[in-house]
Amino acid sequence: MTAIIQTFLLLLAVLVAVAVLARRLNVAPSIILVIAGVAVAFVPGLPPIELAPEFVLLVVLPPLIYLAGVAMSWREFRFNLRSISLLAFGCVVFTTVAVAAGAHYIIGLPWPVAFVLGAIVSPPDVVAPLALARRLGLPRRVVVVLEGEGLANDATALILYRFAVAAVSTGAFSFPEAAGTFAAIVVGEIGWGIAVGWISLRLRHWARDPRVEITLSMMTPYLCYWVPEHLGGSGVLATVAAGLYVSWNGPLLISSATRLQGIFFWDLLVYLIEGFIFLITGMQARTLIERIQSHSPTEILVGILVTTAICIVARFVWVFPAIYLPRWLIPPLQARDPAPVWQRPFMIAFVGVRGVVSLAAALALPFVLQNGDPFPYRDFIVVVTFGVIVMTLVGQGLMMPRVMRWLGLAAIGTAENRVIREQELRARHSASDAARERLAALTDRGDLPIDEDVSALLEARNEQRARVVPRSLDADADFAAAKLGARLRLELIEAERVHLHKLERDGEITDESRRRIERELDLEEASIACKAEAYEPPL
Repeated sequence: MTAIIQTFLLLLAVLVAVAVLARRLNVAPSIILVIAGVAVAFVPGLPPIELAPEFVLLVVLPPLIYLAGVAMSWREFRFNLRSISLLAFGCVVFTTVAVAAGAHYIIGLPWPVAFVLGAIVSPPDVVAPLALARRLGLPRRVVVVLEGEGLANDATALILYRFAVAAVSTGAFSFPEAAGTFAAIVVGEIGWGIAVGWISLRLRHWARDPRVEITLSMMTPYLCYWVPEHLGGSGVLATVAAGLYVSWNGPLLISSATRLQGIFFWDLLVYLIEGFIFLITGMQARTLIERIQSHSPTEILVGILVTTAICIVARFVWVFPAIYLPRWLIPPLQARDPAPVWQRPFMIAFVGVRGVVSLAAALALPFVLQNGDPFPYRDFIVVVTFGVIVMTLVGQGLMMPRVMRWLGLAAIGTAENRVIREQELRARHSASDAARERLAALTDRGDLPIDEDVSALLEARNEQRARVVPRSLDADADFAAAKLGARLRLELIEAERVHLHKLERDGEITDESRRRIERELDLEEASIACKAEAYEPPL
């Protein structure tokens, strides 16, 4: 137990150090974490850490998928559903077939085993590159399409993976039966996810306790995922459906206290999960190198290079026709949603790194078949999958900033961000106007005891909220006043904190009273920080 605790603390220290280094280098932390994991794996005396596939697929994956669904805008997801579906379903199937063909004809794997490898490496992992893409200013629609693809492509890949493993184990495969099963899984999981999301929101609204609501929110993804997975599905689509349902219907059913505490809880949980997973993924290098015996380094290197090249090329081959062909064949679609400039499809095609889901699927391969024979090429598939993950994550991840600058997407993203910020400013002022109208209506009704002093106080509150937000991104004077006002408010809050600390030290107030007042100041400071982006015009 002592060794486990020491190892955990070591990994936590590495995680913190990598986070600081990644911020200074402006590189996605996941890239450095994988590299650091490979380095830590060969530290003398450190016990090897093996990534349990069941732990990844059943414990780690559900909350990550659920939170991504909650963070996704249902309106934007629905508008881009065609593009997302063509990537999450079509591109995954196409990549699986392409990798299987290359693995069979070039590497020499039997067809069933080749399809297993294709299904494992077919789903891109967009968590790592999207973190960097947002900082670099990737256009909003490209981000939405990549996020939407990342929500659903794991489901397609895991279902194909199960069919392929079953074909290797039994030696039989029926395409009509597989297609029917796939359709049933998709429909059933979406229905189950919506039902669980509906029940979860109603229970949370009924509970009205942040601790209970956060606990229910933590249980929701596992309920969505485990039941379909136990019945032969993947659980991914159900979890995605629940997340999107909560995202669309939750704002009016979830209390503000729950949102404030829940955002912090989920941000910290996901930060730790993703950090440890990428770090431990790199640490698998030592175990995999020790395990591979029956294949030469040349065979492994050829397998990694061929599989990686096919994954990258297949994505480019699929993306451009999938985006442009529907618009060329359907004129109303072109009129409603014009074809984008070529730089956007190129970036979507380029962001195709593989991640921990592929490694977990490879490690989950059975060691023996139903007849007792060893699973063919198991260790080879695991090592090749690890190599593809490292090459795409590190190679393509590090190239992303240069590719974005070469494509000129940063300028497009900046222009889009300006429009979004203008909309945000208008929304803030229209919300203040709505509150002012509601106050006037309450005052005119006469059934509430609102005297002149209370009314004046509320009017001053509305006026103050409206004045701290600039009217336009071009109003330099407004921005200067807003920034000055925010800085002065922060100084006043700090003065109150120092005075409260002195009162507590002198015994004039209790610690409990100080904490209550301090929480109010913290919330006000958080509100100022939240609005800080609105005070700065985009670059």
